[in-house]
Amino acid sequence: MDLTWLNFIMIILASYRLTHLIVFDKITEFIRKPFLKDKKISATETKRVPKSMFGYLLTCYWCTGIWSAILLGILFIFTPLFAKYIIFILAIAGGQAILETFVGVNIKRTEWYNSEIQEK
Repeated sequence: MDLTWLNFIMIILASYRLTHLIVFDKITEFIRKPFLKDKKISATETKRVPKSMFGYLLTCYWCTGIWSAILLGILFIFTPLFAKYIIFILAIAGGQAILETFVGVNIKRTEWYNSEIQEK
């Protein structure tokens, strides 16, 4: 196994993206849905909560992050030729997601600063 710094960073980015894909993305909602139930919070509000520990594992960012890191790590150790393609694609998507989040937050902050300046 040849684990370079570049490979390590790519696995981290890939794990980040895989975790986000499982926990938050709409496209994987069908995986989470059977393990969630609606819980009434107030007369007008309901919240999706886990039915079981497996449901909790699918909705907990920290838990899913551990399992995605284990999966990608094992995949890289035992099948590096196959894993590099999956890790490469997920790492690009993970890096892009981080950049998009940073840019999106700063665009909103800039809009807020502009509105504050215009009010003065």
